[in-house]
Amino acid sequence: MASPAHPGQFIKMEILEPLELSVTEAAKALGVSRPALSALLNGRASLSSDMALRVEKAFGIKMDTLLRMQTAFEIAEARRKESKIKVKPYKAASTRAGSTP
Repeated sequence: MASPAHPGQFIKMEILEPLELSVTEAAKALGVSRPALSALLNGRASLSSDMALRVEKAFGIKMDTLLRMQTAFEIAEARRKESKIKVKPYKAASTRAGSTP
């Protein structure tokens, strides 16, 4: 299965490029700084709920869709690093006979 796209990549390819918007123009339309939008578009920053709402208001892409994309991306990233996380399943200590929990 292919890795899910970062929402910034989606925004870049599906909104900015078809509309021929520069990062500067899009940042102005969204009311954010150019560096903040650039970090998102290049996958260096996660999509916040605030930014998702701005994209919805400016370009009509539902924030729910964008945030689901962010979650799917984060899940895939965590799964890729799964082998590095050394956690054993939790097993509750058995209670002593006659004691109440």
